[in-house]
Amino acid sequence: MSIPSLAIGDFRLHWLNGGHFRLDGGTMFGAVPKVLWEKRCTAAADNTIPICNDVLLIETPDCNILIDTGLGNKLTEKQRSIFQIGSPWSLIPELDALGLSRDDIDIVLLTHCDFDHAGGIVMLGDDKHPQLSFPNAVHYIQKKEWEDVATPCRRAQSTYWPENFELLKEDGKLTLLDGDREIYPGISLRHTGGHTRGHQLVELCSQGQTAVHLGDLFPTHAHTNPLWVMAYDNFPMEVISLKEKYFTDYQKRDSWFTLYHDHEIKACKLNEQLQISQSV
Repeated sequence: MSIPSLAIGDFRLHWLNGGHFRLDGGTMFGAVPKVLWEKRCTAAADNTIPICNDVLLIETPDCNILIDTGLGNKLTEKQRSIFQIGSPWSLIPELDALGLSRDDIDIVLLTHCDFDHAGGIVMLGDDKHPQLSFPNAVHYIQKKEWEDVATPCRRAQSTYWPENFELLKEDGKLTLLDGDREIYPGISLRHTGGHTRGHQLVELCSQGQTAVHLGDLFPTHAHTNPLWVMAYDNFPMEVISLKEKYFTDYQKRDSWFTLYHDHEIKACKLNEQLQISQSV
């Protein structure tokens, strides 16, 4: 089992399979015409494109952290058909391949609570009963995001699925943030908004090296143009401004941008023209 990885100072990053599916290409690129976006991402006959949900494991000297949790293993047959599930969620065996178990995860950082990012919070065990996938982990979510999970609008009801959060509320493994916080030396959460009201990024700094995980503000390498935003973004004008800011700020720091939904590359660096200069 080959698991992509990258060193950022004292941190080791691994991309784990949180499930692969397909989404409509038009929704992934919003107002951008297909004649443009298909030059960077080939669509199938039904106009869908392949999408990964790559959960990022951060191994620190004394702590194991996950960024998001993938699709999970609770999808119904109808949902698997609708989303054209390819490679299923396989976090647990991939952790095992790295010498870890689900009990070894100390922290889970949720960029936001859409089902493709939060579906793996709760899993079905061998007995088909739901249980917390990472029972010893503290889960960090922005307070604004959690408020919208609790009382979703009509649009959010289709992506904030109650079965992903009920056990988290009951078991007390939830920490709500109101803004930015360093949750481990060199690892910080920063509230961004944009994609959802409570969306947050993850910044990693160690030994003079930096990586940033922008979540759904930067879903794939094809979205380097700040104007290329998704129809899934709740606040698209905010996303454009945020991308301009974060791309510029982190490019100046020679930062790696880690990706969640990209089926071709896992991380990249950008040059001053916001073109990819290096990738893994």
